[in-house]
Amino acid sequence: MKQYVVDAFTDKIFSGNPAAVSVLDSFPSEDIMQSIADENNLSETAFVVKENDHYHIRWFTPKSEIDFCGHATLATAFVLFNYYAQDVDTINLYGQIGELTVQKSDELIRMEFPAYKLEHIEITDTMIEALGTIPLAAYTDRDILFVLRNEDEVRDLQPDMELISKLDGACVAVTAKGTEYDCVSRVFAPKYGMNEDPVTGSTHCMIAPYWCKRLNKPQIPAFQTSHRTGILYCECVGDKVIISGKAALFSINEIVGL
Repeated sequence: MKQYVVDAFTDKIFSGNPAAVSVLDSFPSEDIMQSIADENNLSETAFVVKENDHYHIRWFTPKSEIDFCGHATLATAFVLFNYYAQDVDTINLYGQIGELTVQKSDELIRMEFPAYKLEHIEITDTMIEALGTIPLAAYTDRDILFVLRNEDEVRDLQPDMELISKLDGACVAVTAKGTEYDCVSRVFAPKYGMNEDPVTGSTHCMIAPYWCKRLNKPQIPAFQTSHRTGILYCECVGDKVIISGKAALFSINEIVGL
């Protein structure tokens, strides 16, 4: 089984968010896919199978299958465009959340995702204790989004991961208005075996609508200020979020022990 490791939302290796991608004739068993993801120990491993004119994509964290992953979708699109579908500019994927369209656009890969809702929720003592600070506001959908006061507070945050894992969200994100970029963020996912996710496309389906509305701008550049960092170019169009980014190939290898 051939496997590509691609750094997503960056134009150079050792930054962005690494994802493993395998393009297959058929899916292995769920146990095998989960074991490969656990062995990789990356935030996501994607498995892709071509079915008629679409590609069926599944995403696995080191702990479990997940319904949607943005950076692994970008990594998958990079692999497909460069090694399997070099003569096309648009690829249709589908996964648990439905149809996903990806396009080549100059040096960027453009991905169309459903926007997350922003349901305002009350801030609890547990949230404050988990974050180690009192957020300005909190919102929920699949993930939880906390708005902080400024960029420094986002960068300096040292949350309690055990308490973060107990909050009612797949991922827990913090965000604030940026200086060089329109917004900055960090994302924590201890439930899935990743204390901090380097760059998170899926959670920007929540972050981007918040800041586009708050700043009254249809398009924003977003910066995820993790150790590896990454840049996401976001556009809100109705109930869709267009997220674009670059990617860099780190390695191509063979899984030979199956």
